[in-house]
Amino acid sequence: RPADLAGDLAPDLGVFRHALEHLAATEGYEPELVVHLRPTGPVRRVVDIDAAVDLLAAHPGADAVRSVSLVHQSPFKMWRLGDDGFLEPLLEVPGVIDCQSQPRQTLPPVYWQNGYVDVLRPRAVLEQQSMWGRRVLAFVVETELFDLDYPEDIAPVEEALRRLAAGIEPSAAPADRHPV
Repeated sequence: RPADLAGDLAPDLGVFRHALEHLAATEGYEPELVVHLRPTGPVRRVVDIDAAVDLLAAHPGADAVRSVSLVHQSPFKMWRLGDDGFLEPLLEVPGVIDCQSQPRQTLPPVYWQNGYVDVLRPRAVLEQQSMWGRRVLAFVVETELFDLDYPEDIAPVEEALRRLAAGIEPSAAPADRHPV
């Protein structure tokens, strides 16, 4: 891929657009679906990848499947700092006054896109200029996630990969491993 699409800050959309256009131009090939597996999250079960592909394949009207996890810290209890130095609620729940003071259990569940596996149709990238399109199905991941962002992440990821290769659930790794 071109150098401008190979740096740490290169957006996925440009990389995928380039790859899809290159496949079309050089091989006359347009895939039905594209699976996005980020290299910083190498601990995945093949059965989960297959299930995400099957989910999108079963819903022709959907543009993508994104893996998500339920968040532990609700954004309905978060604030942003206004230009005047005063706090402003980040989000509000329609019909609920002062949702930031409500018990988290009464607030709507919120999911974080976790990067475990995403599957998309080329039309999302090529026609809609998006990595997910307009209609996105959730692929909820409930296992602990392993990410390679810092040097201290290497040992837990290696242990999780060893466990996965041995057929042992990677989330059962030693207790000193920190979840992402």
